[in-house]
Amino acid sequence: MSLDNVRLSQPAKDQLVKLKRITGIKNWNTLCRWALALSLQDPTPPLVREINTDSNVEMSWKTFTGAYGDIYLALLKQRCLADGEEPTEENIVHTLTIHIHRGIGHLAGRQDLKNISDLVSLAVA
Repeated sequence: MSLDNVRLSQPAKDQLVKLKRITGIKNWNTLCRWALALSLQDPTPPLVREINTDSNVEMSWKTFTGAYGDIYLALLKQRCLADGEEPTEENIVHTLTIHIHRGIGHLAGRQDLKNISDLVSLAVA
């Protein structure tokens, strides 16, 4: 795996389809950014440590991060250090993958998420 591409599992893709419908957000990368931010704010490590990235959802790092690649990379390196891991490329990719998936799962599982306003409310709460 490389940080050049962000890949998702089939269950995550299915959850993103639901989230796209609920929020009206059209792009995978936008929802994945929200998911990553939601997961990174939780100080506990994700329970799932291995993810099978078997779906056809794949985006480049640049597409995922937009103009904020350096910020996302710094956040991921910091999380690696906080979790007691060296911020190697392999560990950063793994951290990115498990946190995006945890965040997608949290968002898709919320019963109170009915539209984009509810998503924004999560960020300011």
